[in-house]
Amino acid sequence: MNAKFLVEVEMSNQVRSPMAVTWSVWRALLLRESLDRLFDMRAAWFWLLMEPVLHISFITFIFTVIRLRTVGGIDVTVWIVVGMLAFFMFRRTAMQVMHAADSNKPLFAYRQVHPFDTYVARGVLEAFLMTLVSAIILAGAALLGHDVRPDDPLQVLVAIFGLWLFGVGYGLVASVLMALVRETEHILKIMMMPLYLISGVIMPISAVPQPYRDLLLFNPLVHGLELVRQGFSDYYHMVSGISMGYLYLWGVVSLFLGLVLYRRFTQQLVMK
Repeated sequence: MNAKFLVEVEMSNQVRSPMAVTWSVWRALLLRESLDRLFDMRAAWFWLLMEPVLHISFITFIFTVIRLRTVGGIDVTVWIVVGMLAFFMFRRTAMQVMHAADSNKPLFAYRQVHPFDTYVARGVLEAFLMTLVSAIILAGAALLGHDVRPDDPLQVLVAIFGLWLFGVGYGLVASVLMALVRETEHILKIMMMPLYLISGVIMPISAVPQPYRDLLLFNPLVHGLELVRQGFSDYYHMVSGISMGYLYLWGVVSLFLGLVLYRRFTQQLVMK
């Protein structure tokens, strides 16, 4: 696959403009990453789908045991499914972008391929895969009798894009930090578990007493998940203080910071 990829890039460089070469690199990387993501181990595509399904099933079982039927005025299953998928859009994007440069390091020996190209390829691929996985899971929930039709599809899409953007920015910053201090990788991975717990994925933010609830609102993921849930149901009682602008502020700032760090430490990313 690498040889074919490099031949395509070399041919593109001979007959095309720099922008055309960039598009060719992105297309080739996207194909390469897709094959690696889906077939790098036995049934990789299966686990891509089953990971969120297992999370959703376990949390739904817990809520069923305690006989909780609604959260914030909507079906608890819809609340869990929507929140879990939204969080996975951020987490999977962040983790894939975080390791993009490290996984494709041999390709940087060719001047047409830069670390930024791998970030773009992995970010776009993860958005596509999570959209596909989400569609399958939501279709399954609909077949089980749950109403998963969004009341405000535009709000859902905008909020999901904000979570994806923040995931890309987070991953980009993390990738540079890992190149500078390798031990940072362990800290960043450990941080994902607290984020899972304090972002409203499995525990309603509305159930958290003050003043702790206000502290949780500093987390942009809380805003993203609440906005996605409200987009699925107008009846959802979203906690006060939620802002789409705050989510995008974190997304844009993290992306800008990541690009600044990338520009400053590109050499370390290539040589690490």
